[in-house]
Amino acid sequence: MREVFQQELREVQDRLVEISELVTVAITNATAAFNESNVTLAEKVIAEDPKIDALASSLDELAINILALQQPVARDLRIVVTALRVSASLERMGDIAEHIAQLARYRYPDKVVKKSLRQTFAEMGRLDVEIAKKLTVLLKTEDLALADEMRNDDDAIDELHVSVFDAVLGAHWKGEAVDTVDVTLASRYHERFADHAVSIAKKVQYLATGEWVGSSNP
Repeated sequence: MREVFQQELREVQDRLVEISELVTVAITNATAAFNESNVTLAEKVIAEDPKIDALASSLDELAINILALQQPVARDLRIVVTALRVSASLERMGDIAEHIAQLARYRYPDKVVKKSLRQTFAEMGRLDVEIAKKLTVLLKTEDLALADEMRNDDDAIDELHVSVFDAVLGAHWKGEAVDTVDVTLASRYHERFADHAVSIAKKVQYLATGEWVGSSNP
């Protein structure tokens, strides 16, 4: 029974990595679709999001069954509880990637943002992709140095997010109401994607050390 239990725990961790890899693909394609006005990529992200949802739901069922049947303690319990919380955040990250792709599809063949902000959003997208890649490695390895890197990337995204709001509220903003709404939503999506990733990083730190490093409310 103990061997079966350890195999189930490994499966929980492997499934988290699998979902994170799909989320990385989703945000990579979503930000490319957004910045390039690529409707094919946008539709691909939208079509594949249900797979992320299904895998997250399946993982939750496995984790709940382990809790009910195996009654894990100590680190084993942390693995299962962390998996339940992380899967919810990963599923939400997939949804956010889908929202970014939907904006690209809605505005096709036009680009979502005006020329003055395109470089800002390109950088936000690049940082989101980097954070997603680092998150996958973190889930595989529990290399906590990556969590620090992710927080630094998140800080950079937060600064860009603030700059977007400064731009649309400034005297020189010439966008229509729909432009303002699109830009505000898009910036928020990029910022929240990173927030969820950092929240997961904190949970992995807890899993690795048994110590909670701070609260997060994504």
